[in-house]
Amino acid sequence: MKKLWIGLGMVAVAALMLWGFHQAIDVAPTEATMGDVQRIFYYHVPNAMLSFLFFAVSFVASILFLAWRNTAPARAQAADAWALASAEVGVVFCSVVLITGPLWARPVWGIWWTWDARLTTTLLLWLIYVSYLLLRRFVEGAQMQTLAAVVSVFGALDVPIVYMANRWWRTQHPAPVFGGGPDSGIKDPTMLAAFGWNVLAWAVWGLMLLAFRVHVERRNQQIQLKASKAALAGR
Repeated sequence: MKKLWIGLGMVAVAALMLWGFHQAIDVAPTEATMGDVQRIFYYHVPNAMLSFLFFAVSFVASILFLAWRNTAPARAQAADAWALASAEVGVVFCSVVLITGPLWARPVWGIWWTWDARLTTTLLLWLIYVSYLLLRRFVEGAQMQTLAAVVSVFGALDVPIVYMANRWWRTQHPAPVFGGGPDSGIKDPTMLAAFGWNVLAWAVWGLMLLAFRVHVERRNQQIQLKASKAALAGR
């Protein structure tokens, strides 16, 4: 039954991805100023939004782990699994943002990268969570999870800075598409539909990936717990 649901989920994600691609490439009109390169927007912005979402999940789960680690160890371990899995998925989405951004910038700005406030804070966010994953991978010991949770909380503090960067400072990055003022937003309904379908497609894919990683991490925790009990019993 699980395999059936996984298969159906993969089919749904593939269908949504293909439909979103069709909307972005074939249905949405060509933007008058930037031309076809503007179509990167339908991937760049949804991935940025979803990276914020998954880093927020990691932040909340890390807070819960820190709150429960001494009083409710079982709950703390579940929260830790969610913190790790959501950080991994967030890094994937943030990586797509950092790849698609320069692909747009080169033909529009004439450069691949500039140390703009929005770009720099996004790169810093990515580096913090990559450091979090490296910590989880290579550091051992009883305090590793606690230290990782602190890093996750610290990293999440950069999310509102990234979001507000092109509102607080004069940046080369374009003005906010949504909530940037009276003239912001997507006026063309076909462009808005293409954007919405791609947000949905990437969100479903990300949530499926998150669920899979949480399941795997919880299984790993159970295996480690059994191994620890067996080691104690063998003394």
